Amino acid sequence: MTPLDNVTAHLAHPSQSTRTRHPQDVATHRRGPTLPPHRLPHLPGQVAIPEQLRAAVGPAAMERFNTAPAAELERALLGCCRSLRWARRVTEHRPYPDLEALLAAADEAAYDLTPAELAEALAGESLTLLPDGAYSAAHTALSAAHAAYESRFGHVFVICLDDVAPEETLDRVLTGIRSRLTNDPEEERPLAAEELRRLAKGRLTRVVQHFSGQAGH
Repeated sequence: MTPLDNVTAHLAHPSQSTRTRHPQDVATHRRGPTLPPHRLPHLPGQVAIPEQLRAAVGPAAMERFNTAPAAELERALLGCCRSLRWARRVTEHRPYPDLEALLAAADEAAYDLTPAELAEALAGESLTLLPDGAYSAAHTALSAAHAAYESRFGHVFVICLDDVAPEETLDRVLTGIRSRLTNDPEEERPLAAEELRRLAKGRLTRVVQHFSGQAGH
């Protein structure tokens, strides 16, 4: 297993495949109207703190990110945003002088996604994380809310929780789903895209931070 394979294994959604779909496949792909509740308890409950992660990213980590083989880096980046075009653009624009430049480039690439590419990325997302030890009624409520959202919009609910304390996660997710369920699809699409961009930046920071542990190996 290569260092970048280890990076992919440490992403926020390790159970989610990085398999990509072509845009024409996404156009006809529709997920089922319900989500099996048993998927919820098995998701990891970690919440990233961006400031802490960014502080751990030094020059050695950026150097390893900038010199990693392109094909391996693309695979790791697909764990941040499930758009092949996004992953390729971030890879092709190397080298980056620092993390802030990398995150700015990732943002720009995300803003340039076409509707079909955004649908591709959203189709690859997994369910929102719950804190470890959340009570069973919370899983039931969240499962019902997820099912209603997916039935309305055709993809799972996405929300970035990087700045949310673990004890506030459940309320933030449920409040967010219930609020956004009132949106029209045209209103929800840019909101989902913004949350996806925020998720991608947090995951990308974790990818680069992981290179700190690979330095010298």
